[in-house]
Amino acid sequence: MISNHTNRMLGQSVLWACVASIVAGCTSGPPTTPPDQPPTNMSPATPSPKPPTGAVAPTSSYAGTPRDYRRDAATHLYAKYSSRIYVGKMPPMLHAVGVLQVEINAKGAVTGLHWMRAPSHAPDVVAEIERSVRSASPFPAPVKMGRVTYTDTWLWDQSGQFQLDTLTEGQL
Repeated sequence: MISNHTNRMLGQSVLWACVASIVAGCTSGPPTTPPDQPPTNMSPATPSPKPPTGAVAPTSSYAGTPRDYRRDAATHLYAKYSSRIYVGKMPPMLHAVGVLQVEINAKGAVTGLHWMRAPSHAPDVVAEIERSVRSASPFPAPVKMGRVTYTDTWLWDQSGQFQLDTLTEGQL
C-alpha cells in the first residue's frame, strides 16, 4: 500500500514531467522577417514568443455587418503588428484600455477615428493606437457594405504590447 506522502510525491513528479515536456515543445526558430520596432516612448517589452503566423489578412472583406468586419480588421492589425501582439492571457492590471471607432471607406482607407472611451491617463497610448491604425491602412475593403464604421477595444500592456478584444486570449 502506498502512503499519502509517496502518492503526493509521485503526483508532483508526473506534474513536473508534463510541465517540462510542454516547455520543451514551445521552442521555435528565429523569425524569418524583421519584427516591427516598439515605439520609443513605451517601456521596453519583455521578450515573448511570437504569435502563430498562419493567419493572413484579407485584402477584401465580404462581411455584411460592422461586427463581422471587426474580425477582418483585427486580423489585419495582428498581421501588420505581429511582434507587438501580447501572447497569452493578459495580466490582471492593464496599463490602458480604450474603445475606438474606426471609419473605413470602400477602398479600405481610414477616413476617421472616434474615441468612445479614451485612456486619458495614457496620452502616449492614445497617440500610438491612432498612429498604428492610420499606418495600417489600407484595411480590407468592405465589399458588401461599401464603407464601414467598426468598434474595437484595445487592451494595452505596460510593455507596449496589446491585444484587441475581438481576438483576445483573455485575462488572468
